[in-house]
Amino acid sequence: MSVPTVSSILASALAVVNVMGFALFGIDKLKARLGSRRISEKTLLTVAALFGALGSLLGMVLFHHKVSKKKFYLSVPLLLVAQAALLWILQMGL
Repeated sequence: MSVPTVSSILASALAVVNVMGFALFGIDKLKARLGSRRISEKTLLTVAALFGALGSLLGMVLFHHKVSKKKFYLSVPLLLVAQAALLWILQMGL
């Protein structure tokens, strides 16, 4: 059995947090439709900020959720660009 590399552990962590971001937007949209207690905007944005911006953005678009809120349609794409740039810089070893 091989030992996982740091990059494979990081890739797995990124996948988990992005799936979580995607799922949270879907769950919050469902809760909004059902009129039940919602997931806080702070939680949604925190997950996006913790390298879950791609999943969060996909959830926003696919579920058409929070797309008209300026706080979301500006911050989540900006977070995605910043996260992609940071990952690229780390990958290049700069």
